[in-house]
Amino acid sequence: MPIGEFCNREVVFATRETSIPEAAQLMRKFHVGDLVVVDEIDGKRVPVGIVTDRDIVIEIVSQSLDLNEFSVGDIMSPQLISVQEKEGVFETIRLMRAKGIRRIPVVNQEGGLEGIVSADDILDLLAEEMTELAKVVPREQEREAKTKI
Repeated sequence: MPIGEFCNREVVFATRETSIPEAAQLMRKFHVGDLVVVDEIDGKRVPVGIVTDRDIVIEIVSQSLDLNEFSVGDIMSPQLISVQEKEGVFETIRLMRAKGIRRIPVVNQEGGLEGIVSADDILDLLAEEMTELAKVVPREQEREAKTKI
């Protein structure tokens, strides 16, 4: 199944220039723990980084720095890993595991932001699929029992 079929398409994003207080307000307003940092290129939102609530705490709050002195671009993770929307779920899992990341932006062929998927999203999908698969076993056993008689 392509990751683009079930990724969250309502991505909360910011630009490099977004202030840290604005970023925190966006996270609170939309109940998210991360913002995808984008550059607007030819009318497309191209992901260039990601910033998490943890980044804000570790990089700024824990050091008693002035929140207003920094922007998202100052603390974002610049080594952004993304996945194409046509990639499969298991390829995405392998990439997330190899890179040690819990969230990954989903992009189209042109590199434009299409969505985001988290490890929790994938776990929910797999749990749902396993539940459906578990329902098959009793039905199959029941069918086999009827044909034996």
